[in-house]
Amino acid sequence: MIHPSLLKKQRIVVLSLIVLIFATIVISLGLGSSSVFYDRVLPILMGQGTYKEEFILYSIRLPRILVTLLAGMALALSGAILQGITKNDLAEPGIIGINSGAGAAVAIFFLFFPLDAGSFVYMLPFAAFIGAFVTAVLIYVFSYTRKQGLQPVRLVLAGVGFSMALSGLMVVLISSAERQKVDFIAKWLAGNIWGTDWPFVWALLPWLVVLIPFTLYKANRLDLLGLSEQAAIGLGVPLERERLLLMIAAVALAASAVSVTGGIAFIGLVAPHIAKALTGPRHVLNVPVSILMGGLLLLVADTIGRNAGGAEGIPAGIIAALIGAPYFLYLLWKKV
Repeated sequence: MIHPSLLKKQRIVVLSLIVLIFATIVISLGLGSSSVFYDRVLPILMGQGTYKEEFILYSIRLPRILVTLLAGMALALSGAILQGITKNDLAEPGIIGINSGAGAAVAIFFLFFPLDAGSFVYMLPFAAFIGAFVTAVLIYVFSYTRKQGLQPVRLVLAGVGFSMALSGLMVVLISSAERQKVDFIAKWLAGNIWGTDWPFVWALLPWLVVLIPFTLYKANRLDLLGLSEQAAIGLGVPLERERLLLMIAAVALAASAVSVTGGIAFIGLVAPHIAKALTGPRHVLNVPVSILMGGLLLLVADTIGRNAGGAEGIPAGIIAALIGAPYFLYLLWKKV
């Protein structure tokens, strides 16, 4: 039973985040190398704009904004799941190596497999999922012991080790590749939002449509997984099955996001922590807030990066790291 005051607080937070997201979308629509006056945004969206205005909004800005928003939501939800099943506040798909696994698979797929323009966009998330899942399994194996179960500290250390190794693998892979493909992988590593067309929106959307309701359905199980193993088993929770299902969901969310946005870290770390600070530890309350917060953070990071640093801007991954890295160090300091 959740206290009515907590439910009321969560609804206020959710409504506030929705308003902030819409405000950021409007600001982002008007900013860019070809600026659009804000008093023209609504008429353009209503079909009353010029050809140039509609092209800028519908073909360039709006799909990028939606991809960024959806990817931020996916990364935040992935981080919330990982923190819940590992009982580790430092768990996040970028930090523990899942993003690097997805990136290595994307690089291999992009460099060595024949690319078909029609299916490339939709095959990329599946390739990223395979790489991320294999990496997650290996990290889990190295972090688990029969006597003590999953070790949170070992999970982070193993994840960082795999992340470094896979980043090295990507450097080796691109060392002999074509210049054009090398440029793509380099931008991916920096966290540059590259999937900015409508097909990338449709490629990313189904993963969230399926996995967000699934995670909300499993929110109470995430609360139980936060208890001691003996207590959870006593309450009838099949630990390994629930961990496996939720791990697959977290990996799929992270892989689908980074396959179109590049190697973006820290969103999955910061968003769940802010959500917990605002609504408390119950996942049924903080997971929706975490999803919205992740979308807002990445959207703000991309809006700042896109309009700073010259013609090409600054990759959203770098802006996100500038936001998240100090917070990560703060959490690490609290853990020591």
